[in-house]
Amino acid sequence: MAELSDRSKGFLIAGLGVLFLSPDALLVKSTSVPPVVFLFWRGLLLALSFAVINTVRYRGRLLPAMRACGRRGLYCGVAFAGSTLGFVTGIKNTAAGNVLVILNTAPVIAALLAWLVWRERLPLRTWILILVCIAGATLMAVGEMGKGQPLGLVMAGVAAFSLASNLAVARSRPQADMSLMLIFGALTICIVAAFLGGAQWPGWHDFSRIVLLCVCFLPAASILIQTGPRYLPAAEVSLFLLLETVIGGLLVWLFLDELPGPLAFAGGAIILTALAVNGFIEDWRQRRRRRRSLDQRINQTGH
Repeated sequence: MAELSDRSKGFLIAGLGVLFLSPDALLVKSTSVPPVVFLFWRGLLLALSFAVINTVRYRGRLLPAMRACGRRGLYCGVAFAGSTLGFVTGIKNTAAGNVLVILNTAPVIAALLAWLVWRERLPLRTWILILVCIAGATLMAVGEMGKGQPLGLVMAGVAAFSLASNLAVARSRPQADMSLMLIFGALTICIVAAFLGGAQWPGWHDFSRIVLLCVCFLPAASILIQTGPRYLPAAEVSLFLLLETVIGGLLVWLFLDELPGPLAFAGGAIILTALAVNGFIEDWRQRRRRRRSLDQRINQTGH
């Protein structure tokens, strides 16, 4: 990817991350274990997977690379754990639509944090894209909205803030590989779930699905998404996560016969169209930039 610009690398990395993340909802729904048991095994298997992958990547440089992440890296690990715990607890205590609506605010939170703390500004086009995608994702969730316990709404808010702040903090230090700190975050999930009584055997049927999710899909998804802010603003990386709502919902429909309503289809179409248009515009801008650079080199050579 050496010939790609940073933004192109960011789009590719975040997009691949979302594709690997998409089976998450399907595999979670296909298990019957209590959430705390699911979280325990999810945290344990993710911690092991992250440790193996990053040991292969960095070999003897793993610990120095983790230390280079500093306190901000520790925060990213804690925020990763917070977003996972908040999402699962929110789903258990309130309607899924309520959780999705609150999670859809993550791109705005990420953009505001980046502006307030690090004075990073986003172009008007990106703000319009954020608002359009949030409108589409909210439309998808409207059909499932309902009353729930206050705890569920609070934990959904914790998940949204944790996700947004994680990506914003990772963006603030692009020279460090914050994906290494996911090991710490996954261990935190495992330990918290164990204290809550989650260290129980789920049975081979559910365990096989948890292994498939936490060994084959989530490690790659989490590392890619955590790496995205090295090349893109945190708000734009958060936008790609809205795409997971669309793809994940389609997978649940195809394999579990849970047919989305008309509003879900309309909202998904809005998100896909907005991201596609943004992609075409970005590609056009990159091509124009390359042509200008080539023309400048030709003119300099001619002189």
